[in-house]
Parts: sequence; C-alpha cells; structure tokens
Amino acid sequence: MKVALFGQFYHKNSESIIETLLDILQTKDITVLIEKHFFALINEEREIHFSKGDFKTYSELDNTYDLVVSIGGDGTFLRAITFVRDLAIPIVGINTGRLGFLATIPKGKIQKAIDDILKGDYSISERSLLTISTSNKNKSLTDLNFALNEIAVSRKNTTSMISVETHLNDEYLTSYWADGLIISTPTGSTGYSLSCGGPVITPDANNFILTPIAPHNLSARPLVIPDSTEIRLKVSGREDNYLVSLDSRIATLKNDTIVTIKKAPFTIKMIELKDKSFLNTLRKKLLWGEDKRN
Repeated sequence: MKVALFGQFYHKNSESIIETLLDILQTKDITVLIEKHFFALINEEREIHFSKGDFKTYSELDNTYDLVVSIGGDGTFLRAITFVRDLAIPIVGINTGRLGFLATIPKGKIQKAIDDILKGDYSISERSLLTISTSNKNKSLTDLNFALNEIAVSRKNTTSMISVETHLNDEYLTSYWADGLIISTPTGSTGYSLSCGGPVITPDANNFILTPIAPHNLSARPLVIPDSTEIRLKVSGREDNYLVSLDSRIATLKNDTIVTIKKAPFTIKMIELKDKSFLNTLRKKLLWGEDKRN
C-alpha cells in the first residue's frame, strides 16, 4: 500500500498527532511519502525525531497511490485535493483544527481509523466539484480551475457593492446587487454558503446553490439548482477588477471577464468511516436539532 501524507502547517498541538500517525504507518506494510514542503516543516522540529532517509517525499501525485491522508483542518483538506485532482485516489482527513467537517478523524481515534481503512471497513462518499473557465485567460486559473466547496465572486478594493449578472443555461436569471455571489456544491453547503444564509444539502444531492453575499435586494435569496446547470456570470461595479475564489485560492479578474461555472467531469472520493456519517457530523459539529430545553 502506498500512502501520501499532506499538511500545510506545523503546530505544537499537532506534534503528537503526526508522531502517532507515522508510528502507526511504520508498523504496517505501507510505503509512506510526505509532501515535500510539509516534510521540511516537520524536519525543522527537533521534537519529532526521524531522519530524511526514513521517508520519501513527493511534489505531485500519480495513480500509483492508494490513499491520501490530510493532517490539519478543513482548509488543509481543501488544499490536499489540489494534489489529488482527477486521480480518484481516496482521501481522508485527521483533524487538528477546529470544526472538522471534511477532516473528520479526531486525534484520539487515529489507530482505529487506520485499522478500519486497512481492513476496508469504510465507504466511499463521492463528492462533486465545480470548474471555472473565463473569457480572458488567467494563469492562476489555468491548472487549478476546480473547487470542492465553492466558487465565489466578490468585490475588490471598494466598499461599494457589485452587480453580478447571472445566466443559467443561457437564460437570464437576475443581476445580484451585493458584495458578491457564492456558487456552492453540496459539500460546500456547510461552509461559506451556510454563513451567508444558504441551505444545507446532503453530499449525495445532485444540486448546486447560488447564495448572494450581503444582497441589497430583500428578495434575493439562495437558490438551489440542478448540478447539470451551466452558470454564466458578468460582474460590473465602480472598480475595474473583482475577485474570484476557488475554495481558498483567489485570483483577480477584470470586469469585462465572463465567468462560466459548471460541474467538473470528475469527483473526489472521500473515505467515510462507519461512525462518521454526514448526518452524524451535522449533529455533532453544527449541533443539529440541539435544544437546551431537552
């Protein structure tokens, strides 16, 4: 078995988690490779003792890998999928952050989680993604033109609102007068979209969500659409540029740029352990249905 480890940051509270995971993997018949920048961060810390000869590093993944393990929070998990891309490598996250909606394995259950994965005692949750194309070429959007959570357009260098002219399958919907517009997947429905008043959608739903950011129109409400819909956006405002974000990655576009967003031709395969279902996560992480009167 060949496993890739990925992380973005090294924190003192993650030290024991990294050591535990590496110790567990070393006792199994597993080839472990660590993303080179993450390896450099770990290797700088004297508290974690291993030599460079113990583990190899990688800068890119290929289809010889069997598993990707993300160590961090949900932001780290989202960054990890930029390595996975369309390779269909299963991915799982160990949570060293706060909420942990995507990185669902707590630090106290690493051993059991790895044992269950090696035994095949899990299911695969296939998550849809969004892709973006623009009328004006943008280098930062050429290679990493996909997002697992959401794609959003928003104002830049101004306190004034922008107008987001929106077409669905070439039919005019409306022009949102707002700080921006979020196009979310079901996976991203518990993220940025939710914080702006969007609905929660189960991961297996074949839908996307359009959620305006601080709209000035009281009638502008989140809209759920089929994920077969092609979305076309044109932004105008007082400034010459606006921002587009793909999960945590941001690019600047000119106002005359037409943005086209649609479903990606591939999915991300998330490992779902038996005690970590989406509904279970809703109850534990978002306190779904919690009522102090009960």
